[in-house]
Amino acid sequence: MNPTNLKYSKTHEWAKVDGNIVTLGITDHAQESLGDVVFVELPEEGVTVSAGEAYGTVESVKAVSDIVAAVTGKVLEFNQTVLDAPDTLNSDPYGEGWLIKVEVDDLKALDDLLSAAEYEALLEEGN
Repeated sequence: MNPTNLKYSKTHEWAKVDGNIVTLGITDHAQESLGDVVFVELPEEGVTVSAGEAYGTVESVKAVSDIVAAVTGKVLEFNQTVLDAPDTLNSDPYGEGWLIKVEVDDLKALDDLLSAAEYEALLEEGN
């Protein structure tokens, strides 16, 4: 079950909002589809990411996939734990497996994201 306090994208990323700071990660469905994650590439602090555009990659035993930003903003922090131990994405995608924290100027982009129930419905449709 996906946490109800998060917002979700159709590209299987999640966003946790705390004021104008948004923590981003990939969903349990995404990590399950990828299989064992072996490498993660994330942007440095101070880099600007743009909603709908790739900001990093996740490499698994199956494939390399882009990670798409749910919001536009400046990267405040990246998760060194995930870089050092990529399998953290498999074991705890909603906790220790977060990817980046972004300072967002315009939170309206979050309106385009899905609730947990809407995301569950998307998965049930096979997307």
